Amino acid sequence: MEKKIIFWVVSLSLVAVALAILLPGGRQADPNPKLPWDIQLTPEQTVKVFNLTLGNSTLADAREVFQMHGEVRLFVNQDDKPVLEAYLERVFLSGLRADFVLVLDADEQRLAELYTRGERISRTSDTTREVELDDEDLQLVSNLPIRLINYIPYANLDADLTLSRFGKPTQKLTETETGVIHWIYPKRGVSIGLNPDGKELIQYMQLREIPELIRRIEENNRRYEEIQQAGD
Repeated sequence: MEKKIIFWVVSLSLVAVALAILLPGGRQADPNPKLPWDIQLTPEQTVKVFNLTLGNSTLADAREVFQMHGEVRLFVNQDDKPVLEAYLERVFLSGLRADFVLVLDADEQRLAELYTRGERISRTSDTTREVELDDEDLQLVSNLPIRLINYIPYANLDADLTLSRFGKPTQKLTETETGVIHWIYPKRGVSIGLNPDGKELIQYMQLREIPELIRRIEENNRRYEEIQQAGD
């Protein structure tokens, strides 16, 4: 009887250890870590992160890496420019938890066709409309390549942690309106937005897109300052 009790206690202990390894908080170490600061450049100078290569890896590839299907949305802004995005929330990757927003690459004709066939259009703001895709198009977009990766960490990022993981940025730009400070790494295709009042955002993009990002931030700052001056 005593031996049976000992065996039962040992069995429970082994189960507890196994659960501690496999469940959140005690996850098994990833033999192939996919960390947000582990950024590589291919011989063609294309950004690779999370085992995904921008412009080459597809939404289907991302779903395989993240083990999550996510949700695809088509947005149209005030300039009637559609943007196709895939949302994957609460992703656990190499022990880190984050939300992902993947911007998918499609030409204007493809985006216009998706918009035309959309089943329902709703307004998300005064300037943006959201289009719900039909089932056939949802299957189609899974084969589209990823153009840009937005990584929204659950853990709070500060300047010291960012510096220790990503190194010193080439440039820092502050959004006048929000106070968000963009740490920009042009040679790595990365921009990190440190937000004093909200979530941080890490963006991975092709190297050639960095100048356009800088231009947009500077242009938004100029417009905001003009509005402020006009109101004084």
